[in-house]
Amino acid sequence: SEGPRSRRTHARRIRTRGRECGGAMTERGYRIAADVNKEGWEKASFPVLCETCLGDNPYVRMQKEDYGVECKICVRPFTIFRWKAGTMGRYKATIICQSCAKMKNVCQTCLFDLEYGLPVQVRDKFLEEQGQSKIAIPASRIGRDYTLQEMQKKDDNELPYGKTAAHPMLKRLARMTPYYKRNEARICTFYVKGACNRGQDCPFRHELPEGGELANQKLRDRFHGENDPVAAKILRRAEEDMTLRPPEDRAITTLYLGGLPPACKEKDVKNEFYVFGEIRSIKMVPKQNCAFVTFMTREVAEEAASKLYRILKIGDKKVSMMWGRPQEKAAGAASSSDAATPEVPTGSTYMPYYPSMDPMAQGNCPLEGEMVDQR
Repeated sequence: SEGPRSRRTHARRIRTRGRECGGAMTERGYRIAADVNKEGWEKASFPVLCETCLGDNPYVRMQKEDYGVECKICVRPFTIFRWKAGTMGRYKATIICQSCAKMKNVCQTCLFDLEYGLPVQVRDKFLEEQGQSKIAIPASRIGRDYTLQEMQKKDDNELPYGKTAAHPMLKRLARMTPYYKRNEARICTFYVKGACNRGQDCPFRHELPEGGELANQKLRDRFHGENDPVAAKILRRAEEDMTLRPPEDRAITTLYLGGLPPACKEKDVKNEFYVFGEIRSIKMVPKQNCAFVTFMTREVAEEAASKLYRILKIGDKKVSMMWGRPQEKAAGAASSSDAATPEVPTGSTYMPYYPSMDPMAQGNCPLEGEMVDQR
């Protein structure tokens, strides 16, 4: 049988254990309540956002709620943030957790890449050409949770993106300045139906939707980089407007550079192009602030044009580039002079005729003993 001292010691241990486990004091003593299993739930102090989503106001006031909503990708509770995106923007909130955002290096709200400001599909397409593999999340719940757990063990320096050199096309398409138009209020659905009675006090836009392919955007497709209509539009623009097409004449190996800085020297131009291959000549035209760079082979010229088009800078100034033109004027002048010279038939019997050689044509009588030309 236990004595009074041992019973007091046992009760003291129970109370100590109750305090350590966060138990509550009830009329029957300490009750050890089993806490909810929060393994994998995410708690953060500040969101991962791009400059556009933050808005133009440098003083941002945010609302925060721990475990307030589930992630749209991994379906795990995370800390939600809500704020007003600028003076004229609407209220925005985070929709995915930071683990998913860091895995794809995207904003928690707009799901655009944090480095280039482009959709995931566009970024992954050109990074794969540079040799970087695409980061994909498994479709199954178990595989997705395992991938996120392994990602959380890594430091920020061990994240998958930012390890390879940027593709030249990504530099051309990159949006380096904020695009605050994305923060505008949404279209008022009551106005579209003709039933909005708020007038100017309505916080939503009174406009009709434009429709088209951009009207059907899906959040999961943008995150995974599949069937994104915004990415398809940007890729078409890259193919049509951001690519310098080489001329059909394979003999052209010259690139024209326009808008050079006034103090630009031949050495400055050579430092930008010698890495691609052997250069035949560089002709500077200081009066027009331009130059002509001629390469030894056509392949070297095409590589330089594809890598530096629209992104070439000399002396902190952006330089325009285009293919050189063949010297058609010189060739045309030579061909016209050859066409003006008549062909002289061979043989000793030919004699050119001029009107001044015929005295009758000039109103004179033929000289004595001279035959009249019958031609």
